[in-house]
Amino acid sequence: MSDITPAVCMAKSVKKTSEPQKVSISKTQKMRKKSEQFKYDYINYEWWSNFNDDILKSYIDKAIKKNYSLKMATIAVDEYYQVVKINFGNELPMAGIGFAPALVKQPGFTNTNSSFAVPALVNYEADIFLKNHDKTKMAKKDYEKALQDERTAYITIASAVGATYLNIVKLDKMIELQEQIVADRKVIYDLMLLRNKEGLTSTSDTVKANKAYIAGQTSLTEYKKQRNILLNKLCVVIGESPEKSAEIERISYDNLNFSGVIPKEISTEVIVQRPDYITAEKMIEKAGIDVRVAKKEFLPTINLTGVALFMNSDFGSIFTTKGALAALAGAINLPLFTGGKRIANLRLKKATYQRLLNNYYQTNLTAIQEINDSLTTIAHDDKKYEDTKLQSELERKDFGLSSSKYEQGIISKLDLTQLRENVLSTDKLVADQKINCLVDYITLYKAVGSQL
Repeated sequence: MSDITPAVCMAKSVKKTSEPQKVSISKTQKMRKKSEQFKYDYINYEWWSNFNDDILKSYIDKAIKKNYSLKMATIAVDEYYQVVKINFGNELPMAGIGFAPALVKQPGFTNTNSSFAVPALVNYEADIFLKNHDKTKMAKKDYEKALQDERTAYITIASAVGATYLNIVKLDKMIELQEQIVADRKVIYDLMLLRNKEGLTSTSDTVKANKAYIAGQTSLTEYKKQRNILLNKLCVVIGESPEKSAEIERISYDNLNFSGVIPKEISTEVIVQRPDYITAEKMIEKAGIDVRVAKKEFLPTINLTGVALFMNSDFGSIFTTKGALAALAGAINLPLFTGGKRIANLRLKKATYQRLLNNYYQTNLTAIQEINDSLTTIAHDDKKYEDTKLQSELERKDFGLSSSKYEQGIISKLDLTQLRENVLSTDKLVADQKINCLVDYITLYKAVGSQL
């Protein structure tokens, strides 16, 4: 275990000290298609080596590859990328071409004439006020948000795998110790039953021993139930069927060892890299652009349209100048009365911006609180764990002295068996608090966005 003292986040407010290198979304998508390394970067995969457990890392790797929630998060990023491309397409001219063969019979004539027409149309909304360009930028902010949502999903799933796995390991140890307690209580009950028949123990004490034995079995059943539930959960998180829960391997509690170093303080530079913080920031940027677009709705729309038509009764001569027609037109459209919709829309966007700005400030405070809470919990739980280990050592020492007394015939086997439960009970506390400390480390890992 790490030697940890109470610690706090170094920040009261958050300011970015440096801007990350910007990469175009098209390049980002190409990199994502080329390699899945970004998924491992999301969760700081190497940090999990601190648990010195290859089985745990293999389950995290399985979750990355097979968890359906993570697959959906990745697909959502691809969806938002296509939305960006759609919006970018609105900034470009639209062109189309057709082919229209026709048979024409005029009134009063007996013959039928054939004709062929090839119309071509080009339309372009002149984006001189950059309204369509701003809409593309808004779509890019949604894409950037989707990236952070994806990152959040990966960190959350990795944390869930780690915490669930460790709690299963804890329950393995709890069941092992509880089985020993139940076995001892059965011995105690049998001995007291014999002593009761000989008149050496009261019926009341015998009944109490029986009650303790049954209570121990109930606790053992509860531990097994909790373990089965967690095994089912772990299967689902790593993308397996719960039917395979019996095949879940795990490390022995006694071999579990965390060798990492937990920091005593967390810098604000870590806080600003949290995915929820970046998401809140991107949503403010999008809302600002949204307000700008709402203002531009009051400006006129300028459309340019070009038409070319080739028509001829002879298909082979259709693209000659004879029968060709070309036209270019422009139009300016300015809505004069829309029932107050544009004004209401602008006020709505401004209100949304203010709401998201306050959410940004709240996210800042929440991030600091969560990290401080994690550091405080780690400090106190680690202290409890050390104290409980000392208590366990003293109980074991006391039991050793009692064993000597038993060998000397000073105390009975019944007395010695009853005293052994104190050792087993403190061992259960040690196991519980050791795993709690390890889960606390995972909670801090999650709170800092995996940046430990």
